Amino acid sequence: MTSVFQRALGADFDRLHPRLRRRFGVDGGTDVGCVGTGVMERVWRGPAFTAPFLRLGTLRHILFPETGVDVPFTIESYAYADSYRRPTLTFVRTFEVATHRRRRFDATMVYSPRRGVLVDYLGTHQHLAVDLHLGVDPTGALTVRSGAQRFRGGVPCPAALTGRAHLREWYDERSGRFRIEVRVTNPLVGPLFGYTGSFTVRYVRPDLAPVPAAVRPLRENPGD
Repeated sequence: MTSVFQRALGADFDRLHPRLRRRFGVDGGTDVGCVGTGVMERVWRGPAFTAPFLRLGTLRHILFPETGVDVPFTIESYAYADSYRRPTLTFVRTFEVATHRRRRFDATMVYSPRRGVLVDYLGTHQHLAVDLHLGVDPTGALTVRSGAQRFRGGVPCPAALTGRAHLREWYDERSGRFRIEVRVTNPLVGPLFGYTGSFTVRYVRPDLAPVPAAVRPLRENPGD
């Protein structure tokens, strides 16, 4: 079996750090899941006027307005075939932004042969599809840059409503931890949201546990 990240990266997949190859190679075969736990050293957002927009995102587990330092964090990744029989890798990020308050950021990723990219379906109902352009830098880190964005049904998202994401994830040999940096900007208002932190992972074997229902979206987008 081939993971969706391996399909999207092609030969570049082998240039990833070995720890990242296993993490992004989760395909439901050797590993059905990868669960990371750690701390976001900083979670930030843009100017105050961006808060209402980010607050809307909490309704569908996409974005959120809270900020903080040393925020406990988990990221759950599971591989499965969705209802359209597409190999899928889900990412559910949970931030403990305050006492008794959690925020989630959900995404499910499917490789699109027609578009030639990994497509990221955001939120619990997958209202928004985002093309992801992947790369591997000289250190073996994974880089991700978001591209075209579409509402359900293939309707292009106006530029003013988009969030352009840039992500870098790498393995820190000295600390034995994965590190991640995420930055989301808007072409009109500038910086919207981001976080920086680190985590460790454990892998879930397919014979030990099923894919949790809580990490699957409530509705799936058939794509375009």
